[in-house]
Amino acid sequence: MFDPVFESIRKATETTVQMQQELFKKWVSLWPGTPPAPPAWAPQFEQFQKKWAEVVNDLIKRQKEGVEFQFKAGMENIEKAFQVGEAKTAEELRARTVELWKKCFEGFQKTYEAQLKDFEAAMKKWAELCTATT
Repeated sequence: MFDPVFESIRKATETTVQMQQELFKKWVSLWPGTPPAPPAWAPQFEQFQKKWAEVVNDLIKRQKEGVEFQFKAGMENIEKAFQVGEAKTAEELRARTVELWKKCFEGFQKTYEAQLKDFEAAMKKWAELCTATT
């Protein structure tokens, strides 16, 4: 299960080392008397930046939707919490409290499941971007 993650991290590390080497070459080429060398990774890096910006934008949109869902569910639960106090009998109070409790935890469950799915999607995209650039 963790092998693809470690493989992606390894490839990302290799790419980072390559970028550092190219950067060092660029710095050395700025010294007087050394021939300039064009970076070979520049087009790949620009493509990576564009794709990563798209991924981050998508993640932010999903997170915004999640926050809106949480806010809406929270407002509904607050309204139901006020209705709990209107119970006339102990049995009705217990039933309303249990219903409110269930709704709250269903909301938590949906939120965390959505966050987990978004995290998995982000890691998948990250792995795809890392393997596509190497």
